[in-house]
Amino acid sequence: MGYASSVWLGVLVFISIHGYGNIRLFEASSRVIQTPDQIYRTGYHFQPAKYWMNDPNGPMIYMGIYHFFYQYNPYDAQAGNIVWGHSTSTDLVNWTPQPPALLRSEPYDFKGCFSGSTTLLSGGKPAILYTGVDFSDNQVQNLAVPKNLADPYLTEWVKSPYNPLIAPNSVNKIDGQNFRDPTTAWLNPDGNWRMVVGNQQDGNGIGLLYRSKNFIDWIQAENPLHFMNYSGMWECPDFFPVSTISQNGLETSTMGPNVKHVFKASKASTDFYTVGTYNPNKDIFIPDNKSLDIGLGFRYDYGKFYASKSFFESSTSRRILFGWVNESVNNLEMNSIRGWAGLQGIPRRIWLHKSGNQLLQWPIVEIEKLRMNPVIEDTSVLMPGSIREISGVNATQADIEMSFSAKTLEKAEKWEANWTNPQQVCSTKGASVKGGIGPFGLLVLASKDMQEYTAIFFRIFRGDNNNFIVLMCSDQTRSSLHLPSSDYDKTTYGALLNVDPLQEKLSLRTLIDHSIVESFGGEGKACITARVYPTNLAVDGATHLYVFNNGSQSVDISKLTAWSMKTAQIN
Repeated sequence: MGYASSVWLGVLVFISIHGYGNIRLFEASSRVIQTPDQIYRTGYHFQPAKYWMNDPNGPMIYMGIYHFFYQYNPYDAQAGNIVWGHSTSTDLVNWTPQPPALLRSEPYDFKGCFSGSTTLLSGGKPAILYTGVDFSDNQVQNLAVPKNLADPYLTEWVKSPYNPLIAPNSVNKIDGQNFRDPTTAWLNPDGNWRMVVGNQQDGNGIGLLYRSKNFIDWIQAENPLHFMNYSGMWECPDFFPVSTISQNGLETSTMGPNVKHVFKASKASTDFYTVGTYNPNKDIFIPDNKSLDIGLGFRYDYGKFYASKSFFESSTSRRILFGWVNESVNNLEMNSIRGWAGLQGIPRRIWLHKSGNQLLQWPIVEIEKLRMNPVIEDTSVLMPGSIREISGVNATQADIEMSFSAKTLEKAEKWEANWTNPQQVCSTKGASVKGGIGPFGLLVLASKDMQEYTAIFFRIFRGDNNNFIVLMCSDQTRSSLHLPSSDYDKTTYGALLNVDPLQEKLSLRTLIDHSIVESFGGEGKACITARVYPTNLAVDGATHLYVFNNGSQSVDISKLTAWSMKTAQIN
């Protein structure tokens, strides 16, 4: 009998003896919510019908059906009472809700079924590893498997009688308050499974490594897979291989030539990743460039995008990434008034850039089937100080692709040596601050009189070595006139874009969906996601979309196509 079969047999024997104590019918809350203002609900981004959602958990494909699990509060639009929500799809765009996969039902998860991952065992049998919070507030690692493998929708899951599989104790000296979020497991050449759990010790971020022969008995490795001093708690770690010669994704256990690995950790409301080499014999991961390690280098997104989780999509050989996009409100009672909180970003295909040191990200191609009524503009010139409306598009729910270029870069401003934080530069030099080459880009979710708008734009600077530096910004300072202004987080975000404007055009793709703006610069080299809440001046039929140039030099638009987006079926 194989290890996968033994996992199922042990669980099913437990059921036959003890009944279905781990499987309960989901009881909807009877709590009455104030009538929500739905103008900020999205049309094609995933969100449950109501209440709170945060981390994505264990996305996978099984029997041709996509499964998406997520941290969910089934009783309120605030954090708490966390279970695993569950929805299914045939196309990653339209989603059907299923009963929650994991409910708080046992002593080891009574205070919450926290984040985790799915792994496909031999024969494609799925298993969930997740963090439970016990009565003592200790975080422990647990296993669940489907009750019926013949059910493509996997509507019932059974918790292992061996839970908790891993728990803090006096021997391992693990901090039980910071021990969570097991990764998808991978099968090493020695035939044993490996997985990582996020942890911190004395302020140092750690990816604790565990080994198992049977997926039940896990032994902590002497050394972590990866760690970094003074980097804080590493939540929601992710570890996966990427090809150095192809844009195709790789199955999580892939190793060998032409393969690098990516280690990602979520910390300080940001998802950082680093590219490096995994040694399966020594069980260590070494970043290619220590200056690009966790917290120092690349981010999946330079705006709101957190606790992400990727999976290998076997039917099309893609690695696909999900990420949580939280609300930008400081008054949390507003979530209860609306009756919901939290979105998922559009799933992104990710692959290794030809440079080998960073990932590229792009919205999955399936989302393009929602496009309709394209507006195509020929090559045009944006004169200094100009603003031009893009008409004929549903500006509340749209997808825009465009490219910019400048015939000369003589008017590029100087990049100061002490400018080390792109976000601060974007905050100082926002869309309303006139520049040399830029700011130029898009004004989205804008009112007709320009009292409200969110700006996504580029600026080009000249470096000390006569090189050119491209700054990409998302400026929310004028996004809403709602009062009090302190109720809303209108942070400006920024990133440096690794593009040579002498040789390459500056591409920008922006997805707009009522209260979320996702932007991809440089064909996916930098991504910035924002949440904004315009007033009635710029919602529904009052929303406008503009291109603008607030620089002192003209720029060319070599490509501009804008589509209105249909509404996805997300029940």
